[in-house]
Amino acid sequence: MISPTSLSPAVNSPSQDGTRLTDLRSDTVTLPTAEMYERMRHAALGDDGLDGDPTARELEALAARTFGKEAGLYVPTATMGNLLAVLTQVARQGQVVMEASAHMYLTERGGATLGGIAYHGIAGTAGEMDLGALKNALQSSSPLRTELVCMETTHVNAGGAVLSLAHMRAVHDMAHGAGARVHLDGARIFNAAVALQVAPDAVACFADTVSICLSKGLSAPAGAVLVGPAETLSRARQLRKVLGGTQRQIGILAASGLEAIEAMPQRLAQDHVMAQQLGRGLRAVLPDHIGLTGPVTNIIFVELPEGVPDSSAWAREAQKHGVLIRPWGLRRIRLVTHRHIDSAGVAAAITGFEKAATELIG
Repeated sequence: MISPTSLSPAVNSPSQDGTRLTDLRSDTVTLPTAEMYERMRHAALGDDGLDGDPTARELEALAARTFGKEAGLYVPTATMGNLLAVLTQVARQGQVVMEASAHMYLTERGGATLGGIAYHGIAGTAGEMDLGALKNALQSSSPLRTELVCMETTHVNAGGAVLSLAHMRAVHDMAHGAGARVHLDGARIFNAAVALQVAPDAVACFADTVSICLSKGLSAPAGAVLVGPAETLSRARQLRKVLGGTQRQIGILAASGLEAIEAMPQRLAQDHVMAQQLGRGLRAVLPDHIGLTGPVTNIIFVELPEGVPDSSAWAREAQKHGVLIRPWGLRRIRLVTHRHIDSAGVAAAITGFEKAATELIG
């Protein structure tokens, strides 16, 4: 039987040479809590491809209530949730519009080929689409009719930026006015709600469908939930089977998702505080010509100018000094705080970066 104590943490753990590793690569490295393991041990189970897994159905209902929607669907990943939202709301030769640096556009749009659907990225600032460009896309005479508009909050490629509720309302109203629907990639929507100091449904209300990831800052080991209108989610459930997403006695994992939604959002503010501490510390030890974004939530980007070693070199050097970081392109490093990163971890990361900077640029 697996227990919390039988697992070695991937964060703040010793490297081969005994150095303590502080893992800032992603909040996906978070491990389940003891309470999650306990709920998993006692989860009621059934066949989710036949008459339903009771714990998965409980999670779906909880997510729907939390975000003010009619229904929910438990899926293996938020990527599948986003794809199901597209496939259920856009016809073949339809178009999906989103901000050009959105995760769905840069990383997930290959899935649209399954439905003969086009993704169109439009310019934006800090993750918010240019509303004039959105209006043009919605009113275009192109044969590719815009049927779905997607937003992302927090916006990963904008450094964890949070869309303003005013912007989200404007996008929602413009899309619906043109006969299009709205989907929200809300992988870190709880972080957005915490930053805005509002309830999650106050963010979700500006979208017809919302995908929520459970395995990032919420610390579940896997899984996501798609929420929205009951009719849309019924079609999504059928398509989930087509995509191979039926997971039988999945209540074992769904139980961790229940704990994730019920108990974990209230502690996300601490991750934001740690990111702010990390940002201040890095500004103090890194040269002025190296840029830093934000942080607004729990994500920081280190921007490397030409003339200094690239992000892969920094990742290799930082690891020598006990810090795991993630290259995000040639000249950008992404750092993400999470529940395994406390003040001591932040201090260790700052020291590691300072030593890496000394080795790489003197």
